[in-house]
Amino acid sequence: MAEKTVLIVGLEPTLIDFSDPAYGFVPGINAEKVKAGLDASENALKELGYAAEQCLIDFGDTAEAVLQKKLEQQHYDCVLIGAGVRVVESNFLLFEKVINVVHRHAPQARLCFNTQPDDTAESVRRWV
Repeated sequence: MAEKTVLIVGLEPTLIDFSDPAYGFVPGINAEKVKAGLDASENALKELGYAAEQCLIDFGDTAEAVLQKKLEQQHYDCVLIGAGVRVVESNFLLFEKVINVVHRHAPQARLCFNTQPDDTAESVRRWV
């Protein structure tokens, strides 16, 4: 059986203003820690036998186009949308846009959601 493919969608960490209390759901978080968490999640999925990769997006200027291009380049069995996109209230419209791009360009993909980088593999394994 072929490897199951997973796309991890998250905010580009260098664009996040971590002084904004909305991003305080993980204490002490910063761009380096977010990127390290994303990389660790991708590597953990690969160790479990998934073909995983990241798609880092901005807050909406190019997010839809970047995600659409990624989804058109490859078939994905699962798309994980990270907590930074989902749980921050000011990103509500971005989250809707992301969901609709996935629905339109990867309707076969299972959707899953993590709460923090270290539960990404568990989130994916629930559905794929």
